[in-house]
Amino acid sequence: MRDVIIVLLVGIGSIAALRKPWIGIMVWTWLSIMNPHRYSWGFAFDAPLAAISAASTLVGFAITRERASPIKGGAVKMLVLFIVIITISWLGGLGVEEDYPQWNKVMKVFFMTIIGLSLLHSKQHILALIWVAVVSLALLGAKGGVFTLATGGNYKVWGPPGSFIEDNNEFALALVMTIPLLRFLQMQLAARWQRYMLTSAMVLCAIAAIGSHSRGALLAISAMGVMLWWRGKSRFVGGIIMVVVAVLLVGFMPDEWTTRMATIEHYEEDRSALGRISAWWNAWNLAFRYPLGVGFNAARPELFARFSPYPDFVHAAHSIYFQVLGNHGFPGLIVFLLIFVLTWNSARWLRVNAATIPQAKWASELGGMSQVALAGFAVGGAFLSLAYFDLPYVIMTVVVLTRKWVETRAWEREPVYRRSWHTIPGLVTT
Repeated sequence: MRDVIIVLLVGIGSIAALRKPWIGIMVWTWLSIMNPHRYSWGFAFDAPLAAISAASTLVGFAITRERASPIKGGAVKMLVLFIVIITISWLGGLGVEEDYPQWNKVMKVFFMTIIGLSLLHSKQHILALIWVAVVSLALLGAKGGVFTLATGGNYKVWGPPGSFIEDNNEFALALVMTIPLLRFLQMQLAARWQRYMLTSAMVLCAIAAIGSHSRGALLAISAMGVMLWWRGKSRFVGGIIMVVVAVLLVGFMPDEWTTRMATIEHYEEDRSALGRISAWWNAWNLAFRYPLGVGFNAARPELFARFSPYPDFVHAAHSIYFQVLGNHGFPGLIVFLLIFVLTWNSARWLRVNAATIPQAKWASELGGMSQVALAGFAVGGAFLSLAYFDLPYVIMTVVVLTRKWVETRAWEREPVYRRSWHTIPGLVTT
């Protein structure tokens, strides 16, 4: 039954995308981030659902007159340059054939991001994309939070099989980034019961992130919490609530979790941490030997033997920064950082400039919460290999599109929408 429902939803969305290709972007985002078909047990598990939705979107893209240039800001220009750099790095790397599946996977994410930037332009489109991406992860986070509570935190929470966030660490960081975006959506709702629902979702996502037993996620959620507290209207009350929640969560988790988190301070005694350090040295040193990188796999024993002071610790980088540095050299790392520095600046622009425009207050709120999500990505990503995951690029997309929306005073030519859940995707005019 689950297979039938998933295939039916994808089929309906793909047919709709032929006439309104922006709907195809929503279907693609849902499949790419949540991977719902991986939670089925029948024919949908391996069905090419993402390919079907992408193909329908491209057909609609070719037909529609509502497409525009996707280059809507500096961050998008850097993304295009990043695509060029990582392709050159792959073609000139150490394993073109074996790295092709990863290059292909990453290119699909980036290509559909570019298509989305060309098709999405209205407030309706922007809010729909946020709802689809955030709810996709929030549902998984709620499920993981309930699982953590039911098992006393004795088992790790894992992400969707076969996805960028399958590993418990990466899944936890994705949930951490989801929490401030849930807060943004909550700010758009009027009904009290709807706001309570999203509060519950935020709490469960936080519990699931803690229940992943990920040390990187703990650092990320701490950094994000501090930023949310600093920007809160009542720091005193907010600080008390945060401390109480933190104490309750830590007290709830088993001794195994506490012991694992303590290794952050004593990293030299932890084999996993030493593996990361070995990988970081490897990435740093080989970046000088291979200026354009080695492709999508720097975790090769022969490279560690030459470039790491700990050659026996062959380990994935577990850091977005060293992951990109090892894979694509300093050019790739610089451009990768510029994508999100420019996104951060645009989010700050929204938070400041849209705050005084009543019709664009939502844009200011989006800018603020996007900055919080990016802060979590920057801190947690220092310890996790999540450089190519969809969600940061979704944040880039909505920030870039929203800034364009504000700069062109789009509210003057668009209908006014109620602040309610009806904004997804069939908005209700007033």
